[in-house]
Amino acid sequence: MHNIITGVDLAKEEIQVCVCKRNKVQSNLAMTPTEFGSWLASSKPMIIVFEACSTSNYWKQKALEYGHDARLISAKLVASVRQNQKTDKNDALAVAQAAQLTDVSFINGKSKEQQELQTLVRLRELAIKHKVAMQQQIKSLLLEFNIRVSSSQGGLNGVVENVLEDAENGFSMIFRQALNTSWKQLQRSIESIKQYDLYIEKAANEHETCKSLQALEGVGPLNAVNLYMALGCGEMGQFKKGRDASACIGLTPIQHSSGGKVKLGSVGKYVKNNMLRSCLVSGAMSAVNQAMRRPAKTKKERWIQQMVERRGKRCTAVALANKTVRTAFAMLANGTEYKAELLAA
Repeated sequence: MHNIITGVDLAKEEIQVCVCKRNKVQSNLAMTPTEFGSWLASSKPMIIVFEACSTSNYWKQKALEYGHDARLISAKLVASVRQNQKTDKNDALAVAQAAQLTDVSFINGKSKEQQELQTLVRLRELAIKHKVAMQQQIKSLLLEFNIRVSSSQGGLNGVVENVLEDAENGFSMIFRQALNTSWKQLQRSIESIKQYDLYIEKAANEHETCKSLQALEGVGPLNAVNLYMALGCGEMGQFKKGRDASACIGLTPIQHSSGGKVKLGSVGKYVKNNMLRSCLVSGAMSAVNQAMRRPAKTKKERWIQQMVERRGKRCTAVALANKTVRTAFAMLANGTEYKAELLAA
C-alpha cells in the first residue's frame, strides 16, 4: 500500500491521476469524474494525495470509503514543486512528488457535517459583501445629485425615503422606481443576513464542540463556528501551538527577525482571512465593553480592566482575541472545557 503513491489533480470536467511506485511513474492518465469514481472502487488500497481545492473534500471522503489512505496537500506547496510548464500531467506529478517530501504537513479534510457549517458561514459572508456593495453604490449614486447621507437625516434609510416621497425634487418616475427597486433589494440582503445568523446559531447550539466554544469571552455562535472551522477542521492548516494559530489569523505582531535580531512589525496588516479576524476582534470588543461596565467577577475580567487602563480598549480587544484563539486551540487539541476562573472571595 505504501509503495504506491497517487497524485490527483482535480478539475470540474477532467481529473488527472498520476500513479507512482518506487519513485517511478507507472501511469499519468486523465479521467472523467465518473471514471475516477469507478477507478477508486476497483483499485487496491493505496496512498492517494489530492491537491486541496473545492472538490477535494468530497473525493477524499469517497477514497476513504473504498479503503484508501487519502490525504490533502497544499496547492501552494504543489506549485513550488512543479517542474516545467503548468499542465494537468505536471500538476498531478507534482502532487505525488510533494507528498514524498520530508516532514510534509497535510491538510485536514472536512466531513459532510463540517462542510455544511462552512457553507452557512460562506453564504453569510457573501450576503454581507452584497449588502455593503449595494449600500455604497446607492450612496455614491445619490451623491451624483449632491444628496449626502448623514445620521441627522436618518441615515441611508431616511435619505432614500425623502427622495422617493418628495414630489418637488424633479426626479422622474422611472428613476424613483429604479431607486425603490434597489432599496428593496438591499432590504432583502439585510433580511437574508439575519436568516443566516439564525441558521448559524441553531447549528452551533446543536454541535457539541461549537457549543463548548461559546463559553469563551466574546465568542457567540458565529465566532464558535469560525474557530471550529479554522482550528478544529484545519481550514487554515495544522498548527502545533496555539501561538502559531493566532499568528496565522493575524492577532500577533509580524516578525522580521534576522541574524539573531528580533524585529516585530504591525498586527494584522497582512491577513488572508480578514473576515475571521474582524469577527473575533468585534466579539472581543463586546466582551471588553461588558467587563468595563461592572466590577470584575473573574480573573479574566480583572485582566481586561487592567489592560484597558494601560493600553486602551482597542488594544485590549486584539489581545483578548489572541487569548481566545489560544484557549480555543487548547480546548480542541485536548478535548477540554473552558470555565472562567472566579476571583477569590
